Amino acid sequence: MVAFLEQHELDGASVLEVGGGVGEIHIELMKLGASHAVNLELSPAYDAEANRLLQEAGLQGRADRRLHDIAVDPDAVEPADVVVLHRVVCCYPDYQRLLSSAADHARRLLVFSHPPDNAIARLIIGAQNSFFRLMRREFRVFTHPPEAMLAVLAERGLHATYTHNGSAWRIAGLER
Repeated sequence: MVAFLEQHELDGASVLEVGGGVGEIHIELMKLGASHAVNLELSPAYDAEANRLLQEAGLQGRADRRLHDIAVDPDAVEPADVVVLHRVVCCYPDYQRLLSSAADHARRLLVFSHPPDNAIARLIIGAQNSFFRLMRREFRVFTHPPEAMLAVLAERGLHATYTHNGSAWRIAGLER
């Protein structure tokens, strides 16, 4: 993801990372010249480690962390030059709503990762979801059709210019 983004001018860019966890990606992007980042999370569990990493990198004060679901309330989030969704779409049941909201917030670039849509990935995800059901957890993971995800983003004016097909994760980079 960073490889795609560093091919573009990042000096002074704003970053919106949806589901950024501890913020490793937006920290790297700020080291490459991005001015500010907003990380949207659904859980506060990452906050302590995220703050430690920002302080360690000397970037405290340049990133905001918010508990917020952009798909449910997109108007409460400002647009950014760069939008990042790493290992997020597979955790969200309504990829259309999530990606539409993310695309509407991307002024220049959007990059996202997703598991491959193949038999092995579906088997692994099925096993994970069976485990979650057995443990009485509500959380589920999903394999959404890659072509359909890209179509949602294309409808919002983004076009794919980068792909990486790793064995566990696929990455798509899009530009406005």
